[in-house]
Amino acid sequence: MSTAEIATLHEEVRALAAERDAVILAHNYQVPEVQDVADYVGDSLGLSRTAAETDSSTIAFCGVHFMAETAAILSPDKTVLIPDLDAGCSLAASITGEQLRDWKEKHPGAVVVSYVNTTAEVKAESDYCCTSGNAKSVIEAIPEDREILFLPDLFLGVWLERVTGRKLRIWMGECHVHAGIRPADIERWQRDAPDAELLVHPECGCASQCMAFGNDRTHILSTEGMINFSKSSPKNRFLVATETGIIHRLNKEAPEKRFEAISEKAICKYMKMITLEKLRDSLRDWKHVVTVEPELAARARGAIERMVAIT
Repeated sequence: MSTAEIATLHEEVRALAAERDAVILAHNYQVPEVQDVADYVGDSLGLSRTAAETDSSTIAFCGVHFMAETAAILSPDKTVLIPDLDAGCSLAASITGEQLRDWKEKHPGAVVVSYVNTTAEVKAESDYCCTSGNAKSVIEAIPEDREILFLPDLFLGVWLERVTGRKLRIWMGECHVHAGIRPADIERWQRDAPDAELLVHPECGCASQCMAFGNDRTHILSTEGMINFSKSSPKNRFLVATETGIIHRLNKEAPEKRFEAISEKAICKYMKMITLEKLRDSLRDWKHVVTVEPELAARARGAIERMVAIT
């Protein structure tokens, strides 16, 4: 798509958003042209907070389905649109509400902490939700004598055990993108980029290995944490271990610095399903409206609100 075509679509989208009283939210992993037209770009926690606080009557959510579902739960009086209904999540699909209910029956009295990358049905069975940005704080808010079931991300769970010193019961799920960033990618960084800082998302399969390096050039961070760290760091070169969409925002936020994906294969096909054309069509044609059954939403809301409240 040419620069002129993108500019024209941006104008259409902005005009439709104004007409529909819509705020456009985009995740850090969205394609650049969608990020550039959004009112707010951020991670799951930031997007959830913005969805809860917006005065707009409509939320156009450029992310994957569980994110739009979360916005609908937090803002039941607003219309939530997602430009592509097929924008799912391999991690969210790794556990169902029925599977969680069975797991809870085997551990009566345990506190259930669900990563935000889960369906509304799973959130409804949870005591807390969390994002990678506040997962550590959520775990530390739970009394030490309580058993914790953490789901669904294996690697985030193992990382949380390391940083909190707590023993968790962890579901064996994974994000196919982050799990695909392998130790060999980290070894290449150590060998070929001795001047670079390494920014690693805790969903990565190599996150715990990175913690063991014991050097001050390795940083385990949420996507928003990566943005804030790189902007304030005196360093100039960063290798980034997460979905490649974050590079666009990093370049915009810190244009004087150099950012490189540690793996060019770290691309989420679901995040990339949403395009400018689909966003325009969603606002113009009022599709696709994301709804959550009221009783289910009421049960899920408490866990999500606890997530939003904990920093």
